[in-house]
Amino acid sequence: MKDIFILGIESSCDETSMAIIKNGKECVSLTIATQMEIHAKYGGVVPEVASRMHTESITLVLEETLKKANMKIQDLDAIAVTYAPGLVGSLLIGIECAKTLSYLFDIPLIKVNHIAGHIYANNLTNPINYPSLALIVSGGHSDLVIMKKDYDFQVLGKTLDDAIGEAYDKVARVLGLNYPGGPNVEKLAKKGKNFYNLPIPLLDDDSYNFSFSGLKSSVINLVNNYKMKNIKINKSDLACSFQTVAIKSIIKKVELALKNYNLKNLIVAGGVSANSFLREELNNLVKKYDVNLSVPDIIYCTDNAAMIGAAAYPLFLKKEFSDFSLNPQSRLEIF
Repeated sequence: MKDIFILGIESSCDETSMAIIKNGKECVSLTIATQMEIHAKYGGVVPEVASRMHTESITLVLEETLKKANMKIQDLDAIAVTYAPGLVGSLLIGIECAKTLSYLFDIPLIKVNHIAGHIYANNLTNPINYPSLALIVSGGHSDLVIMKKDYDFQVLGKTLDDAIGEAYDKVARVLGLNYPGGPNVEKLAKKGKNFYNLPIPLLDDDSYNFSFSGLKSSVINLVNNYKMKNIKINKSDLACSFQTVAIKSIIKKVELALKNYNLKNLIVAGGVSANSFLREELNNLVKKYDVNLSVPDIIYCTDNAAMIGAAAYPLFLKKEFSDFSLNPQSRLEIF
């Protein structure tokens, strides 16, 4: 069977990224143009600014990606693009680029869900073994899903309110940390101790759902109360206390699923999978239950196009191609 080369395009938020993926598992080239410094001035992503920056970057990113791989567009077997979920304006830039390339060079077009991309990023590090328990942790998602085969998702639990990444970002704001919030909370937490008494979300023992809104609100209320009483807060300790409770609540749900379903493979996906404390706790957990753990390399955890090319490969094999009516969808779920 000939090697299959897929160009992945990712522009769902504030990263303009393209990658060429070989056979769904090997990253031949990857380019990421970040807008982080621009959005840091505003304390978060400004959608209109993000769209404009994608427009300025996308052709340069394409040229760089092809150059790194020493390939031409005609060498590609498919064009894969993120179409949901994300910022509509940002998604549209990537989609229009993908449709144009597909039309001009007569190359099949594949639409990829951003969350599926995060899951299949694991194939770039270690091939996914089925059945697997998938933990998705990102700015918009906190999910536990069983996968028995490619693109077969059985949802066990979801967040009932805020996703863990969203909670990290909101805690970062109340602590006065710069954008991006999540990584800065993690850095600060490493310097602190689990000192503050924060509520543990969803103490139930019979569900796999997550909840981080109450924990986030407790941190905000604690900060406001201390300010009113003119009591100084140790930000490092508060960051550590928040992170400890948040990650422990995830571990509790993952452990419950591993025990009840007797699963021997665990894969982790989403931007929060880059968190070192989460990785440490998951490693301790899988040793306890003799489970295989797969976490993507750090570069494939946050938004990137390599994961889109990897997620497109099973769809290519099934010939699930898209036509040129493809449009962005901001809130589409895959589960």
